Amino acid sequence: MLRWLRGFVLPTVACQEAEPPTRYETLFQALDRNGDGVVDIGELQEGLRNLGIPLGQDAEEKIFTTGDVNKDGKLDFEEFMKYLKDHEKKMKLAFKSLDKNNDGKIEASEIVQSLQTLGLTISEQQAELILQSIDADGTMTVDWNEWRDYFLFNPVTDIEEIIRFWKHSTGIDIGDSLTIPDEFTEDEKKSGQWWRQLLAGGIAGAVSRTSTAPLDRLKIMMQVHGSKSDKMNIFGGFRQMVKEGGMRSLWRGNGTNVIKIAPETAVKFWAYEQYKKLLTEEGQKIGTFERFISGSMAGATAQTFIYPMEVMKTRLAVGKTGQYSGIYDCAKKILKHEGLGAFYKGYVPNLLGIIPYAGIDLAVYELLKSYWLDNFAKDSVNPGVMVLLGCGALSSTCGQLASYPLALVRTRMQAQAMLEGSPQLNMVGLFRRIISKEGIPGLYRGITPNFMKVLPAVGISYVVYENMKQTLGVTQK
Repeated sequence: MLRWLRGFVLPTVACQEAEPPTRYETLFQALDRNGDGVVDIGELQEGLRNLGIPLGQDAEEKIFTTGDVNKDGKLDFEEFMKYLKDHEKKMKLAFKSLDKNNDGKIEASEIVQSLQTLGLTISEQQAELILQSIDADGTMTVDWNEWRDYFLFNPVTDIEEIIRFWKHSTGIDIGDSLTIPDEFTEDEKKSGQWWRQLLAGGIAGAVSRTSTAPLDRLKIMMQVHGSKSDKMNIFGGFRQMVKEGGMRSLWRGNGTNVIKIAPETAVKFWAYEQYKKLLTEEGQKIGTFERFISGSMAGATAQTFIYPMEVMKTRLAVGKTGQYSGIYDCAKKILKHEGLGAFYKGYVPNLLGIIPYAGIDLAVYELLKSYWLDNFAKDSVNPGVMVLLGCGALSSTCGQLASYPLALVRTRMQAQAMLEGSPQLNMVGLFRRIISKEGIPGLYRGITPNFMKVLPAVGISYVVYENMKQTLGVTQK
């Protein structure tokens, strides 16, 4: 495709700065299918497909909205030429940022070095695969012309945006809140895109958690009551909850689970930015290890802040019909009968669970990313939506699996006071009791409904997130 593009649309003579209008004019004519002197979004999409450069709807719409200065729904030649000139300037800066030795060529070692400074570790072999997708003349290096031709119609503007294909998405919510926060570029922070993305992610999380709330409540019931009888299974648990409180009882505790999204996200984002500043020098890009430490500490800070709501969510979910009239009534009764300390029961295992969850989530995601780059990155480093969702869901599930025993002990400690005749044990005492009475499988009670909600939670949160981004005017990357 690149050889054809260079040979027909970007002839060698036209690559010289002396005749840029000829190059732009030739390309504009190829896109202007009906020859009326303007290009609409349909012509742009069809023209790019015919040129062998399908970018996908988001990227094509971004090109169109950026280039359409007068907002008349069409690109005339002047707008088209201005867009390409501005875009080339930005891509020139990106090229120079990669060309560390200033020899006018990008080599595999320079890609490795540049991505490491951005916290993305890849092997030289993986970097060569990336080069192959851009290299038009088979030299295993990329000069400015090859770079410019490859990214001519790709709306990314710098190397950070190029690697953000592999960013862990804010929009994926599987009900747990221990994942490491997202990175936002300086442009996103200045333009306000960051809070729109966080808001879109929060709304997506609320819809996703509400949709999968019955499975979440079943998980909590099995964690707390499963030890009493081995007969509690998925169908029996649902039957028991509906019989006790009707269909509405399946969503008991969901209100608290949704309300805590906003303060937790805000505190985690703020704390993450502060810890990053402490762990990195000014102007330095954050590496994978620093990101893991900053993210874990931010998660711990956010959990400390909202933990009383975690306790109330468990109490509401486990409570019987009429026991609590709502969140306020639950908080008032806990304070009256058990004191302030009750709001932090199970806090230690919850805090300890952050490290294995966040660490394994990040490690598995990096492993899956490396595997994809090694085996499937033939023509592009963009893995596509389905691969990203699959990697995100699998890595989060592995994180859950590693930290699940601590999550179970946390939930039991939160609910101990509600169980008649149950001794008030600490974390170590509960671990010993569970292992002695139920064995190792006892530490994984309720994990089946927990895993059952992963796929619907990921799917629902992603669809809502993408729609909310459009509604809030988040620029597509």
